[in-house]
Amino acid sequence: MSIPSMWKIIRSPSTHLSLGVLTLGGFMAGVVFWGAFNTGLEATNTEEFCISCHEMEANVYQELQETVHWSNNSGVRATCPDCHVPHNWTDKIARKMQASKEVFGKLFGTIDTREKFLDKRLELAQHEWQRFSANKSLECRNCHDYNSMNFDNMSEKAQVQMRRAAERDQSCLDCHKGIAHELPDMLEGVSEAFAQLEQSAAVSGFDTGKTYYSIRQLPIYEDPQLAVEAGQLNAATPVKVLEIDGDSLKVELSGWRRTKGFGRVINEDFGFNISSGHLSKAAAQNDQLVSGFERKEDDMTGLEWERINAVVWMRAGSLAESTEMIWDYAKETYQSSCSVCHTQPDENHFDANTWPGMFNGMLSFVNLDGDSQAVILKYLQKHSSDFSDDKH
Repeated sequence: MSIPSMWKIIRSPSTHLSLGVLTLGGFMAGVVFWGAFNTGLEATNTEEFCISCHEMEANVYQELQETVHWSNNSGVRATCPDCHVPHNWTDKIARKMQASKEVFGKLFGTIDTREKFLDKRLELAQHEWQRFSANKSLECRNCHDYNSMNFDNMSEKAQVQMRRAAERDQSCLDCHKGIAHELPDMLEGVSEAFAQLEQSAAVSGFDTGKTYYSIRQLPIYEDPQLAVEAGQLNAATPVKVLEIDGDSLKVELSGWRRTKGFGRVINEDFGFNISSGHLSKAAAQNDQLVSGFERKEDDMTGLEWERINAVVWMRAGSLAESTEMIWDYAKETYQSSCSVCHTQPDENHFDANTWPGMFNGMLSFVNLDGDSQAVILKYLQKHSSDFSDDKH
């Protein structure tokens, strides 16, 4: 057949070929096209394809190999596409279209070095967290289904959390971020925000007889020369200025302490483990610094508490006129940092004495500096069910 004859058939196939031949030919062409397309699509859904990029192989793939999803007692391994590619076809195509921009990232070297990857890590993680949140962790639940879980075989703590999650049909990544890859480092951003808080909230001039609030954890001293340490003031703690001596302030710290032991920890109020600060052993036993004038027994614990005033010295700095800006920072940081791992409970979900244990459990999954930890915990305690009209 000559080329002109073939061209005529291609241009007007219906005038040269029967309907049956055309239908059969179209069907066969469709099968070939679909086979080629699906084969190519599935080739991109393999772990080998995922780690063929240096960016993935040298970073997140190395982290995966250190987790239970890589090696466990059951011998079941979750590969990259198991977690990051939807299994049903429609969502899979949508995900592939969404991921096409990664090609541009590869071409332009967006994360082609470890340093670039770490700089972009939080942004990349947030994209995946949002996707998992939107689809209720669909990929996770191809293996981990609430209806298949035996809650009775879980620890008591896990039973409470998992039953609650099942009732809400909660996304797995609300609580299990960092289960297969390292969490992003958010300490730098938090530290910068805390520095801005201190700069904005701190007062430069002080008046005797007026009460101020510590912005961060601050050292306290026995003398105006600030030579003999007396302990540490906790964040967001009220102190009354008694005397001003250059850059030193003589302040009064009021609170309650347990009489058992040396009574070094000062709490804000009777029966509440809301720390105002702690004293050194020597300062706690120094009657010239600490005076007690009321004792009560805690019915819950049977322990005796003593109401005290501690008169100490501190540097004239990092004090605010109110807690408003401190609480604003604490609330924002709590909502952003603690939601890295889960949907954080409301402040009034627990009472003041329960919050320390709950918050300490969260610290394993977030990256917060010591001052931020102290401020957030104090915020949670001061806004707990003990101080809220809308109690849980």
